Amino acid sequence: MVASVSTVAYLGLEARAVEVQCNLVAGLPKFVVVGLPDKAVAESRERVRAAMAAIGLALPPKHIVLNLSPADLPKEGSHFDLPIALALLAAMGVVDAETIAGYVVVGELALDGRIAPSPGVLLAAMHAAEAGKGLVCPVAQGPEASWAGQGDVLAAPDLIGLLNHFKGNQLLPAPVPGEVDPPGAGPDLAQVKGQETAKRALEIAAAGGHNLLFVGPPGAGKSLMAACLPGILPPLEAAEALEVSMVASVAGTLQGGRLTRTRPFRAPHHSASMAALTGGGIKVKPGEVSLAHLGVLFLDELPEFQRAVLDSLRQPLEAGVVSVARASAHVTYPARVQLIAAMNPCRCGHLGDPALACARAPRCAADYQAKVSGPLLDRIDLHVEVQPVTAADLVLPPPAEGSAEVAARVAAARALQTRRYAGTSIRTNAEADGEPLMAFAAPDDAGRKLLAQAAEAMRLSARGYTRVLRVARTIADLAGAEGVGRLHVAEALSYRRQAPRS
Repeated sequence: MVASVSTVAYLGLEARAVEVQCNLVAGLPKFVVVGLPDKAVAESRERVRAAMAAIGLALPPKHIVLNLSPADLPKEGSHFDLPIALALLAAMGVVDAETIAGYVVVGELALDGRIAPSPGVLLAAMHAAEAGKGLVCPVAQGPEASWAGQGDVLAAPDLIGLLNHFKGNQLLPAPVPGEVDPPGAGPDLAQVKGQETAKRALEIAAAGGHNLLFVGPPGAGKSLMAACLPGILPPLEAAEALEVSMVASVAGTLQGGRLTRTRPFRAPHHSASMAALTGGGIKVKPGEVSLAHLGVLFLDELPEFQRAVLDSLRQPLEAGVVSVARASAHVTYPARVQLIAAMNPCRCGHLGDPALACARAPRCAADYQAKVSGPLLDRIDLHVEVQPVTAADLVLPPPAEGSAEVAARVAAARALQTRRYAGTSIRTNAEADGEPLMAFAAPDDAGRKLLAQAAEAMRLSARGYTRVLRVARTIADLAGAEGVGRLHVAEALSYRRQAPRS
């Protein structure tokens, strides 16, 4: 008799159907798992053997063959433990094969029979709902699985509890969706003294989802202003929160099934590798650019990152996805992020101060800024020079406006964009391109003339021209203007990258 149990294999944010087939045949006692299992799946034999012994069952003295179908699809992860165990128990006649046929099963087994959490349960739950099946998962991830919204979810604490449920001896309670975390309390823009130009650029970046670069001396408040950005961004919509949670589920960082409406804010150290930033590794996992999906990726000390690592962001920033190619698989993760970067003008950081600048100025500035490639800088919409903060600035009273007031204007601008791009996949002005951009961001005659002159004088690339239009459209939205005028274009041009000082 061949017993089958449904489970999934993860490929990026896609859960692919896998059938675990178990056959007991006469012969020397042996336990074999086939179907391209990785090391974790191959080791499941010992975990299954120990877990069954913990509930008083022994493996039959037969040749046990477990096939993971389709056999040409690589299988990775410990979540295959529980479906392997249930397929074996069904082949032994301990559990009814027809009963478990209506479920997709995921979960790692401990040696004492407990069912431990494993990454990707939310994806498995959504796959099961689409297939019209229920889901069997670890009890700790029941709240996470419940967010799929459909299907029967069995969240089992251990193997014996699951078997008792299938036999009707002791039913498992239905899990409830995890709680939604309240917004976290971060720094407020009222803490920033001076820097009105930089704060204006931050507001524009938040309103349109634009990339932003702060350039200024140490201690000018660049990192503080970047940390204030989540406090002025609008919360995630329900569909967006689920999308962000799917990435976190695959990465194994979704704790207790708790969803958040706060946009992600990721700030990797400049020693991060390419795999850490864009994804990859032996088992392809999402990187920082995907964990920041629909949120903010903050890169402090930008030139200190390896140049190849920075250049690997060029495709995700343009396409909104990151593709990781391996010999065995080609995985795509979402990466629609807002890049906020900060850097000193030179290595010593005091280029414009004759008293503090190093002896190599201004040559050191050109060498330092050349560490960041031109194509990457061309993808940054707003370039802002942050001035040093003086003692006189620090004794000034707090600004009249804080994050709450700026957030209200950002929310109003985002609401305009939501209505404007309704029925399309575009969320913000930063994503607009082609016909939608030309339809809604085309400036008036005076603005068009100014933009044409500036494009020639500043030698704007086609990408730079497009990004100026996007920023101008956002500036107009903040002003409540129906169309894009000359003033909006002029301000957008003032934020374009300037030639390095020599």
